[in-house]
Amino acid sequence: MSAVAGIPTITVRRRIAAPAQRIFDAWLNPSFLAEWFRPRSSGTLRSTVKVDAQVGGAFEIVMHVPSGPVRHSGIYQTIDAPRCLVFTWNSRQGGQHDSLVTVEFRPDGQATEVVITHERLPEEVRPGHAAGWTELLELLETTVTA
Repeated sequence: MSAVAGIPTITVRRRIAAPAQRIFDAWLNPSFLAEWFRPRSSGTLRSTVKVDAQVGGAFEIVMHVPSGPVRHSGIYQTIDAPRCLVFTWNSRQGGQHDSLVTVEFRPDGQATEVVITHERLPEEVRPGHAAGWTELLELLETTVTA
């Protein structure tokens, strides 16, 4: 899957030395998701996660930062294991409107390239989201290769 031309997007990618299925599962397993989905740069102390891992199912990730909880939520649009996840994304930092996230898992020898494309974000929040997704991919790598 790829972004539609003309829609404002950010794209981040990382090659992770783990099988696509293991990385894919880390996005849908609430325990694993809570472990890696807590960026240090924002001072996240812990995250709590709820996942209904089916198309049309909802997720909620609450990052507990010193200034209070930061809630992220969305609905799964596509779950194509272990190739692709597509979900809406709604958070205070994103302007409180639904944007769209596509996560692709591309096998690359003994590793997997993970590509995150985040569409429909307001221009002023794109740099912060790009940095956030980049850091989260680093944390994901640490979790799935440990």
